[in-house]
Amino acid sequence: MTEAVMAQSNAALIKSGYDAFAHGDIQGALAIFAEDILWHVPGRGPLSRDYRGHDEVLGFFQHFMELSHGTFRIQVDDILAKGDRVVVLCTESAQRGDRGWSSPQVHVWTIKEGRASVFWQYQGDQQTEDEFWSMPV
Repeated sequence: MTEAVMAQSNAALIKSGYDAFAHGDIQGALAIFAEDILWHVPGRGPLSRDYRGHDEVLGFFQHFMELSHGTFRIQVDDILAKGDRVVVLCTESAQRGDRGWSSPQVHVWTIKEGRASVFWQYQGDQQTEDEFWSMPV
């Protein structure tokens, strides 16, 4: 497989995960992840830490959906791929109580053996995001 074909295949894999998540198909989203995926969320908020494996990532998903009362959304703006690396430019948003939040994000994925093995998140405004997820409602 050429590097261009591999990149295209990896981009399609990651897009399928975002599509599944957007349609509430969490098992479909998890299906693209390696069993031992490393999921990194930077910062100092209640969601910030490393998650390993499907169970911990699922717990992370459940936590932010609970905090946002199911209002969390991701809008994919662009997907860039080269070799085993896929970069997703997106906008995340949610509502907590009477406060809304929206932020540009960069998600960096590493693909290994046809599955997402590493996820790294970069927030547009780390402090504001930490404050949003930490605030009492």
